[in-house]
Amino acid sequence: MIRTIFTSFLILFSFAVNAQTTIIGFTEENTKKQQQLESAFEAKLNAENLDKWMQRMSAQPHWVGTEFGRENAEWIQKQFKSWGYDTKIETYQVLFPFPKVRIVELTAPTTYKAKLTAVPVEGDEYTAQGDALLPSYNAFSTDGDVEAELVFVNYGIPADYEELEKLGISVKGKIVIAKYAGSWRGIKPKLAAENGAIGCLIYSDPQDDGYVRGDVYPKGAFKNKTGVQRGSVMDMPTYPGDVLTPGYGATKDAKRLNRKDAPTITKIPVLPISYEDAQPLLEALEGPIAPKAWKGGLPITYHIGPGPAKVHLKLEFDWQLKPAHNVIATMKGTDFPDQWVMRGNHHDAWVHGANDPISGMVALMEEARAVGELAKKGNKPKRTLVYCAWDAEEPGLIGSTEWVEDHKKELQQKVVAYINTDGNGRGFLGAGGSHSLQAMVAEVAGTVKDPQRGVSIKERRSAVNLVNGGKEAFSLYALGSGSDYTPFIQHAGIAALNLGFGGENAGGEYHTIYDTYPHYKRFKDPEFAYGVALANTAGRISLRLANADILPFEFKQWHSTVSTYLEEVMKSCDTMRKEVEKHNNMVDKNVFELAADPRKPFKNPLRKEAVPYLDFTPLQNAMASLKSSVTAFSELDIADLSVTKRRDLNKQLMLAEQVLTSESGLPRRSWYKHQIYAPGFYTGYGVKTLPGVREAIEQKNWNEAEEQIKKLAGTLNDFNAYIQGMTTM
Repeated sequence: MIRTIFTSFLILFSFAVNAQTTIIGFTEENTKKQQQLESAFEAKLNAENLDKWMQRMSAQPHWVGTEFGRENAEWIQKQFKSWGYDTKIETYQVLFPFPKVRIVELTAPTTYKAKLTAVPVEGDEYTAQGDALLPSYNAFSTDGDVEAELVFVNYGIPADYEELEKLGISVKGKIVIAKYAGSWRGIKPKLAAENGAIGCLIYSDPQDDGYVRGDVYPKGAFKNKTGVQRGSVMDMPTYPGDVLTPGYGATKDAKRLNRKDAPTITKIPVLPISYEDAQPLLEALEGPIAPKAWKGGLPITYHIGPGPAKVHLKLEFDWQLKPAHNVIATMKGTDFPDQWVMRGNHHDAWVHGANDPISGMVALMEEARAVGELAKKGNKPKRTLVYCAWDAEEPGLIGSTEWVEDHKKELQQKVVAYINTDGNGRGFLGAGGSHSLQAMVAEVAGTVKDPQRGVSIKERRSAVNLVNGGKEAFSLYALGSGSDYTPFIQHAGIAALNLGFGGENAGGEYHTIYDTYPHYKRFKDPEFAYGVALANTAGRISLRLANADILPFEFKQWHSTVSTYLEEVMKSCDTMRKEVEKHNNMVDKNVFELAADPRKPFKNPLRKEAVPYLDFTPLQNAMASLKSSVTAFSELDIADLSVTKRRDLNKQLMLAEQVLTSESGLPRRSWYKHQIYAPGFYTGYGVKTLPGVREAIEQKNWNEAEEQIKKLAGTLNDFNAYIQGMTTM
């Protein structure tokens, strides 16, 4: 009987699912056409193309300004033209430092000169290309020649400096050595300089991506003792892009800052080193033993210092303008040519870049090729599709940022949404972005099958969420920074997504000479099955945005998500207040006991500043009003809208994300306009939601917190009025 009831339930459930005859943004009739189009699109995707193209594009190093980088851009342009796209290359002249002098040496109590060279490995000819390989360094470190005692600062994040303060250890006048991971690399020299350090070294500890995690390359995927992660340390939380042209395109004749006045170049010299080169320096340290949480995987006792280890660090760079070549491929829409759906992935790499970024780039190209074939057979998109291959992403999101800054006004009038991809591998879908697109992305994820498990990528993502202690419901993560979506959403206020697969492709090749085609084929996505899955997912999203009767923005899930952010901020303030009160009560209790017994030894700690009761009611009221408005908007029926009203509503939906921006931007970094999402000032890539309010509270700047609450409430009230206007138009 139970089995019969269960079987009946499955039949009813299957019927209910199959009875869903519409998808978000489409009428019933056009839903069927769109589903047929997407099936035809998926059938055209071919993993062999991704494999072949990766071999071609990652054959040589191709950082910005290289000859092979230019050749790749021209080759990409040629492919898009052959697929029916109107394609051009837009070039910007951007500052890019190349290392001339790199010296790291231990001068006391013993001596050691760092090798600063990764060794070629057997079976991977790409790692043996000698002088063609880019030396390991951190772009936008300043030049410098310093010598000082060394201090180990763990990951070099704010919490680590708080621990050093408790231990009574200062880094003023010292050189710090920090582990990679824990935060974006650019935060490490930024914080070191703010705390008085005169130099910074960053190394990859084997506990994070070396032999502690697994066998090292070439036996396994992880970093060997000579591998070094390159990367930018530009102060991107202030602004990304060309450091000399903040807020405007780095065209040939653009007015440029003097380099000494560029605020996003680091204040102290910084260099990445291998754990082979780091070990002698760390072994020479004495002083307190590092806290348990600081200890890494090297076979040494981790001491903090300072000294007696003394290090000499000398860096000189060739600061030149280099051409950054962006490939822009356009397929004009049949019905709404002035409404653009944009896709992007960068093509430049620190070295060969098979995983980062070519794995994403070839998926984008295969997606575009399949769309082009459909168009040639009469299935052109209703809205214009624009595919972009960005240059100079690695040194600071430069190519995309300069293009957005250069075309900002037009983009804000025409772009529906921007969909970004980057590195890709085996595993689970990771999707972040504007939460007004969450419902649509979830719907698409339910239609794409996982190559390994046969279930939908939505189901597999939900399953891993549960395993990791999260919620089963599919959701987008909030966008911080780290890839080319940043200028679109956080500067221009254009709805954006970031997509990729991963989680079962761990390794230590990131930004090293080992990010090669052989490494990728062995350890990342051997059959390019997840490359096809990425093309399938991003392609369906692009096609739905391009063909929707009503653009598939949904605000109920947006409201629920933003409400969660507000609850987090208010709770954090309450928690901070309770902790301070507890501390001050303890101080008062100890002072009383000391007065009662003067013989009792006691060092009186200072009371902490009280946390005021901030007035969050403007934000609570704004969110309450928004709830009613988004509910009313969700009840609009496409079938009831005339063609004219649909057209007008789509124009309004395109611009909705911009209402969540402020022209004055965030405090001390006006480039970042979005009031809901931003990279953290001290987290780099990591997101800070409701950033103006949240960071003011974290920094205990109570006057600014009150100001930002009022500012955010004003933004939310404007958004409420905007949604009401769309509902009643």
